[in-house]
Amino acid sequence: MAVTKIKAIRGTLSKAIAYILNPEKTDEKLLVSSYGCASETAAREFEWTRKIAEQKGMTPVRIIARHVIQSFEIGEVTPELAHEIGKQFADEILEGKYEYVLTTHIDKDHVHNHLIFNAVDFVDYHAYKSYKRIYYDMREVSDRLCKENGLSVIPPSQNKGMGYKEYTEAKRGTSWKQKLKQTIDRLVITAKDYDDFLRLMQEAGYEIKTGKYISFRAEGQERFTRSKTIGENYTEERIKERIAGRTPRKSQRQTTPKGISLIGDIQERIRLIDSKGYEHKAKLTILKEAARTLNYLTDNNLLQYTDLEKKVEDVHSSYDRTGKELKVVEARLREVQPLIKNISNYQRLKPVYDAFQKAKDKPSFKAKHEAELVIFEAARSTLLAMQGDEKLPSLKTLQAEQQRLLDEQQRLYDERAKLKKEVKQIETIKSNVDTFLAPSADHDRDHLRGTQRE
Repeated sequence: MAVTKIKAIRGTLSKAIAYILNPEKTDEKLLVSSYGCASETAAREFEWTRKIAEQKGMTPVRIIARHVIQSFEIGEVTPELAHEIGKQFADEILEGKYEYVLTTHIDKDHVHNHLIFNAVDFVDYHAYKSYKRIYYDMREVSDRLCKENGLSVIPPSQNKGMGYKEYTEAKRGTSWKQKLKQTIDRLVITAKDYDDFLRLMQEAGYEIKTGKYISFRAEGQERFTRSKTIGENYTEERIKERIAGRTPRKSQRQTTPKGISLIGDIQERIRLIDSKGYEHKAKLTILKEAARTLNYLTDNNLLQYTDLEKKVEDVHSSYDRTGKELKVVEARLREVQPLIKNISNYQRLKPVYDAFQKAKDKPSFKAKHEAELVIFEAARSTLLAMQGDEKLPSLKTLQAEQQRLLDEQQRLYDERAKLKKEVKQIETIKSNVDTFLAPSADHDRDHLRGTQRE
């Protein structure tokens, strides 16, 4: 389970960064990462980026940085995994455009990440737009990354209806109900079936009592807790549904005949439905969806059930492919964009550094040009770390590559959005076909997705 919250930094950025870099909290700075800047000079580099933005005509921003805290359930994640999730989280929500410092703190019972990023990006020099939807987008990304790494997430609105005592206990992590919720949420994700879920619950330290309602009791808990009392999502029936909902599409199709001639059989089913005693409005709705399904199959030359299955696989495969290609493009952008920033700063400030080297009164010169010299040194050290002894690529070449990557990124965004709609459409068609070709059509109205959408 990860909890995320975001707050604005309007005061002294250096103090905030110094706090999250505390060696005692970050395992002697082993759990520290940065992007687009060096962690030691991040405050100065953030400021320099904002200064360039103002020179380009952007209105000065009152908020100079944003601070995101991502907290994990006690004992659920290692510091190393938490830090890796934090990096994936930062890279995704900031799209490789904002300098950031990420640290993982291990000084509390719960491992938690601190992410501080600039309020202005170093690619387009635009201010970060924060609004209510941004927080929910962040939480969705954090929850997805937690699920991908086998961690639990907080169900939406799980705190609604809690009394004050239950709420305060939940905040302290001592609520039996809250812990039971979190354990169920975590194990539903990994359980193969309901029996496996019960086994995992026992391994997690819960005693199980079956009967009219299933109940659980943790070690040290006085009374059993009926799972249905902690929410509609936790009844025995709902838990089984949640586990079954993760069954791969392939296994769901195994009971469907492969050699069915779709067009003829569905036309026959339409005639049967038309003759049934449904009320007029319901019959029209079902037949409308049936006709839409038949038209899709005809237009796409899907004459056999195996043709439909292959179409489903092809659409999903294309959607997955664009996702992988997008990750490659965005990974390269995260390499190219900091290079452009640092080469640009290096070239812009090299004359200041050269003048410093020639200055007779170096302390006086340094005091007057401290910011420029700090940024120059940061750029030089970053480029050395990124390129080593290799010759630096030309700024013009990198900028051309960046534009090519941005164009490819947009193309993949557009293609992926189109494929997402196709995935939804083909899954609806597939569901409708399975319903039409089922042995009994008694529940046609309940199972047709298109009907539900009406």
